[in-house]
Amino acid sequence: MMLDFDGHIVQTANSAKEALEIFEKGKFDVVITDFAMPEMKGDELAAAIKARSPKQPVVMITAYAEMLQSSGNPLKGVDYIISKPFLLENLRDAIAKVAPNEPKADSEGKKSSEGKKSGEGKKSEGKKGNEGKKGDEGKRGDAK
Repeated sequence: MMLDFDGHIVQTANSAKEALEIFEKGKFDVVITDFAMPEMKGDELAAAIKARSPKQPVVMITAYAEMLQSSGNPLKGVDYIISKPFLLENLRDAIAKVAPNEPKADSEGKKSSEGKKSGEGKKSEGKKGNEGKKGDEGKRGDAK
């Protein structure tokens, strides 16, 4: 996964149900989900996660960012939206905004140790969906 380059410990799930089961058992700095998934959409997963842990940062990746942002209906539980296709830098920016205590990686993937103890690991939960991959980012409610 892309986040492995920055030293994140990534856990993936093949469904929203599996993601919730994994979430119940662990502590995550960030949850990253896709929007279009079978059975439960990413915003529904985000809302379920926030119901269990209201302060849990959730990033959603979607090919429908502009449509969702302009709909006037806020995505409950989603802290940040990344549009597909996206770059590793877009993912880094999203993580920096929703989990500001994480060490920031430079463009070469090197992390600064500000705010973190040496050797302290990070866990990000990735949720794979059936949508495409990668692109521009936008904060929920703000088109960039």
